[in-house]
Amino acid sequence: MAANEVILGVTSLTAVVFDEEFPDLKKVSIEPYNISYSKKIPLSLKLLLEAPRIFGVIKKEREQLKKIIHDYQVNVVISDNRFGLYNSRAKCIYITHQLNIEAGIFSALANSIHSRFMKRFQEIWVPDFENEKETLAGKLSRNTVFKNVQYIGPLSRLSIAETTNKKFDYLCLLSGPEPQRTLLENMLISAAEKSVLNIVLVRGTNQPSDLAMPKNLKIYNTPSAKELSFLITSSKTIVCRSGYSTLMDLYVLKNTNCVLIPTPGQGEQFYLANYWKEKFGARVILQKDIVDFQFK
Repeated sequence: MAANEVILGVTSLTAVVFDEEFPDLKKVSIEPYNISYSKKIPLSLKLLLEAPRIFGVIKKEREQLKKIIHDYQVNVVISDNRFGLYNSRAKCIYITHQLNIEAGIFSALANSIHSRFMKRFQEIWVPDFENEKETLAGKLSRNTVFKNVQYIGPLSRLSIAETTNKKFDYLCLLSGPEPQRTLLENMLISAAEKSVLNIVLVRGTNQPSDLAMPKNLKIYNTPSAKELSFLITSSKTIVCRSGYSTLMDLYVLKNTNCVLIPTPGQGEQFYLANYWKEKFGARVILQKDIVDFQFK
């Protein structure tokens, strides 16, 4: 049997990671959603306001996929939460952990729109455990509607590093769109200045910072998968957002001793943070309370 050829659809943001992790794979450009957070407006409301633009992007990515399928004779398309990556000429699979979206008063509307798009895919893959007692995403990944759902278990590009030494007291993992990434970075740097503990900060960006870094704070911008695996495995406590991709990384690397800071206005992260508090004993801190946070 001939080996399959894998083609990656990348945006300008994701290309950096994919070029490093998969330098030999063919890559094609796809339209970015360019979703950003607001300092004041909840993400669900901001997405609603941006809906016309987002639907325009979905239309463009459908056109792009049609051309990609024609040019490269694609048989299977795997879409990671990309609504428009479906076409009748290929088997199209949708990956999401959110079969039930948590968006406050907009939950019903968000789920209605999401369901409409999911129904266009032949299969839905959920990166979680099907057993309700094992689930990492709680009610978000539970299915009562769709017949074509497969639970594929948690996914991570990381692997447990060969070390048993907890070299670092805290590892701070920054992720997500601006301006919230920078706001949290500045708060954590201020907290680190008041501590003598051994702290690592993964910034999640190559953009320079104007802040002076305390001597006890070791900085990584965008570490490789191997480096990040080592940092997580070698740290006593992880401080991070409660995004599902990050939580899967922590679970796979068997380090769920974490302080979770949900992104303001993002209902999904608030739900996951509180769910992990109950399930794994995670500590949950609101971003507005970080001024009182101490590394100790």
